[in-house]
Amino acid sequence: MKTIVPLLQNVPLFQELSHTDLLGIAPLFEEKKVKKGSILFLEGDAGEELFLIKSGVVKIYRLDEAKEIILALFRDGDFFGEMSLISAGLTRSATAETLEACTLYALKRTSFVQYMEKSPRLCLKLLETTMGRLRQANDQIYDLTFLGVRSRIMKTIIRLSEQHGIPTPEGLLINVKLTHQQLANMVGTVRESVTKVLQELQDDALIQIDKKLITLRNVEAIKSEIR
Repeated sequence: MKTIVPLLQNVPLFQELSHTDLLGIAPLFEEKKVKKGSILFLEGDAGEELFLIKSGVVKIYRLDEAKEIILALFRDGDFFGEMSLISAGLTRSATAETLEACTLYALKRTSFVQYMEKSPRLCLKLLETTMGRLRQANDQIYDLTFLGVRSRIMKTIIRLSEQHGIPTPEGLLINVKLTHQQLANMVGTVRESVTKVLQELQDDALIQIDKKLITLRNVEAIKSEIR
């Protein structure tokens, strides 16, 4: 499992661990290969594992009267399920499903507790990470409450570009393929509204879309329209 060490070194949660500590914790991870469309856990399940993504894309979502609400997208190098490391007996607050075939590493809470007890810095880092994601969730709640549909869509693609953006000659590429319906599920609207706004942004030369990949051509101009 030494191959996981370079991956762990780039994960904020583990960055403050020494190389020796990383070599010690690496064998505690179990590698899992899962197909596209696999459910990793359901909302309400007992939470006992943190997941680290080696490759692939995972969506985190909830169902509201059978309507899907996408809370987050995670890809290579991201992790999720960290709340399960904080306290025993917590249930999953959302469902996790793979959008692509994925290679994952899973870490059980029972295996991780011994390292948390040895490393106060790791405990603080876990708390900081959890609070950061809580702030992000609060921002999303604010957006859904106070922003119009057009602004929510623009703010969402800005956030996705910050999380998954790759600089290209054309602009900032969101390196996750997204359908209009998936974007609609992220901003709490219908697919037709997303299609309309994205077409307007393309007509204004602010974005371009190719094979479900969105490139932001003028990030500052998009930000200036959010109100």
